[in-house]
Amino acid sequence: MAEHYSSFTKGGRLWLWQRITAAFLVVVLAFHFFLLHFVYHADEVTFALSQARMETLSYYSLMILFLFAATFHGVNGVYNALINQGLTGTKRQVVKWTLVAASVVLLTQGVRTANAWAGIGFF
Repeated sequence: MAEHYSSFTKGGRLWLWQRITAAFLVVVLAFHFFLLHFVYHADEVTFALSQARMETLSYYSLMILFLFAATFHGVNGVYNALINQGLTGTKRQVVKWTLVAASVVLLTQGVRTANAWAGIGFF
């Protein structure tokens, strides 16, 4: 029988956060799908309507949380999949810090975009 291998430490926090962010993403994606496909139809979605939603603190906060959860979930998943495939040593460190840098760029630009849509003038 094949031995089970996972890069996650048993009982570790990264394993737990991967599952928490997955559950959060499923709920937020369901909300997004319902809102933008059943409440509003494609011909009703405009930039002004999207901007109005982003100006609401609850919606803005949800989208910021979504951005951070999706970034963590995706980057952590890719990184651990590569480790599970045998990535070690210097290559592992290069991939790790490349993913960290890409995450910082993604989060910075995502927050800047959300702030612009919400009419927030900083960052």
